Amino acid sequence: MIRRFTTQIIKRSPMVKKAVLIGINYPGTEGELRGCVNDVKRMHKCLVDRFGFSEENITELIDTDKSKIQPTGKNIRQALSELVGSASSGDVLFVHYSGHGVRLPPETGEDDDTGFDECIVPCDMNNITDDEIREIVDKVPEDCSITIVSDSCHSGGLIDATKEQIGESTKKAVKTKETEQEDVRNRVHVVKRSLSLQSMIKMLKQETGKDDIEAGNIRRSLVHAFGEDASPKVKEMMDLQETEGQGLKKQVVRKKDKGILLSGCQTDQTSGDVRTKGQAFGAFSDAIQIILDETKGKKITNKELVLGVRELLEYECYPQQPGLYCSDSNADAPFIC
Repeated sequence: MIRRFTTQIIKRSPMVKKAVLIGINYPGTEGELRGCVNDVKRMHKCLVDRFGFSEENITELIDTDKSKIQPTGKNIRQALSELVGSASSGDVLFVHYSGHGVRLPPETGEDDDTGFDECIVPCDMNNITDDEIREIVDKVPEDCSITIVSDSCHSGGLIDATKEQIGESTKKAVKTKETEQEDVRNRVHVVKRSLSLQSMIKMLKQETGKDDIEAGNIRRSLVHAFGEDASPKVKEMMDLQETEGQGLKKQVVRKKDKGILLSGCQTDQTSGDVRTKGQAFGAFSDAIQIILDETKGKKITNKELVLGVRELLEYECYPQQPGLYCSDSNADAPFIC
């Protein structure tokens, strides 16, 4: 009897490059910025021209054009979920965020590698926490990674529990630097991309029309204001407080960390929103574009890029110190692709 064997050829889908770009200027508020949407426009062009992204695979969320998708908490969560949910093994995923950052003390009983909950601040103040970013990263398919550039204050450690390759955010004895000093030079005016808790509360009151929001009930207020669209982390904490009166501590084992975070600064620092000669941009975003222009036609690793940006910002007298958070192998991997 002769057996006939057939070989099945499995065709692998070609690699797809996808991006979500988020720029928030908060127009008309006391936290108004100028350069965040410009950062997104420059990165959009860079992704197409240098890295070969297709226009149809780039999603923009900006708050200066009402015809565009607005960067609310709900819309940002949906865009990130769709980015990861539609990905296949081998795809290239990229996220750029320019906007305010805020850090909140962790709940009682919660363990956090930086000692705070780092958050990005959507245009409606429906904050997205580092734990949420971590959950999104953990859903990335195998043989796939996601690069996140966050040009915001307190962005060090924005992917919770990621190995720190360059930076000082996860060291328990963090040196507090003078971050509230206004930086005005001969031709450059710099505004911090940071919201104090009181400023965030004031903007949240303006957004929701509620006057009973205070520092002591900020998480409860977010749940009441946004309901099912509020941060799952915040809702989880509130449910736990009501039932057990204590925080939640999770143990997660990861075989391979697929997240790569390039942060504009350390968790205790602020990132600069620069205004000069009629232009506005993030100091970190601008430095990235300068280094990429200098290395045009060449591959540059994540570590090389962050070290180059650090050197450039120090030369330009910016106090912020960018960081890199990822696995050892991804530290030496090419930036984006």
